[in-house]
Amino acid sequence: MTDAPLLSVRRLAKHYDLGGGLLGWGKRSVKAVQDVSFDIARGETLSLVGESGCGKSTVGKAIAGLHPATEGEILLNGKPIDSPEYKIGQLWHRKVQVVFQDPYSSLDPRMRVLDIIGEPLRNFGITKTRQELDAQVARLIDLVRLPKDSADRFPHEFSGGQRQRIGIARALAPNPELIICDEAVSALDVSVKAQIVNLLADLRNELGLALLFISHDLAIVDHITDRVAVMYLGRIVEIGTRSELFDTPQHPYTRALLSAVPMVDPTARRERTILTGELPSPFNPPSGCTFRTRCPLAADRCVQEIPLLQTISGNQQAACHLLPVAQATDA
Repeated sequence: MTDAPLLSVRRLAKHYDLGGGLLGWGKRSVKAVQDVSFDIARGETLSLVGESGCGKSTVGKAIAGLHPATEGEILLNGKPIDSPEYKIGQLWHRKVQVVFQDPYSSLDPRMRVLDIIGEPLRNFGITKTRQELDAQVARLIDLVRLPKDSADRFPHEFSGGQRQRIGIARALAPNPELIICDEAVSALDVSVKAQIVNLLADLRNELGLALLFISHDLAIVDHITDRVAVMYLGRIVEIGTRSELFDTPQHPYTRALLSAVPMVDPTARRERTILTGELPSPFNPPSGCTFRTRCPLAADRCVQEIPLLQTISGNQQAACHLLPVAQATDA
């Protein structure tokens, strides 16, 4: 295992042009993601969390190569997504796979499980014969804990949790190094969520996978992640290890998110952080700190300057003008 990260994202931005009137007048764009940077080590799980519309799924799609980035750089094993090596044979898509949110719409209802899981094996030329294909599909079915007779059945014959296991098996088929789980458990029942999260954790340990786990559910994130990055309106506002972020959250937005997580002990009490105002529109975000319109601590400086991520302590960074930053020797 080397010290170099598996995945590096540097100053990623994604803008969507919405068009305009006659001759392009009034053309508008949404800055869905701005200046996002992070690394993922081999075998590590990084969770990307935040409210709906914060840009976390857009980051995942850019990393997967589904949406080209407007600005910035995405590197896998030190090589950018648009390098000749990755373009040949679509190698990037073999090394980076996605498990999608909806286990119902992400599977073709007309295809048997054998064909769904076998499709990437055929597309990437991993199996050459029908015997090899059948053997690999059987191995993957067993790996995700599905019934052994699943190969000849169709998606409608399975529960939601079983369908998501099929999606995970399909993602594992080309032997990827990174799997992006885009709200992969949000559509499932609570008990099934736990089963899928445990499965993903087991597969990570067994296969040495890295995971980018995109979610709005911090209670689920707490059980699977190594590090957490919190996004708000297209920017990362805090990032740190699981223990740093859950035990000593620094950014007011992170504290607000954590204060809303239900506690297991009914007698326990947690100080609530109440946000004021409504979530701003990404069409016209606030100047300076985009969180200032809802922040209970906002000051005059927050109106003028965009806060940058600064090291608070250890591996924990937060983007807030009002937080004490670590000395340069500690950063």
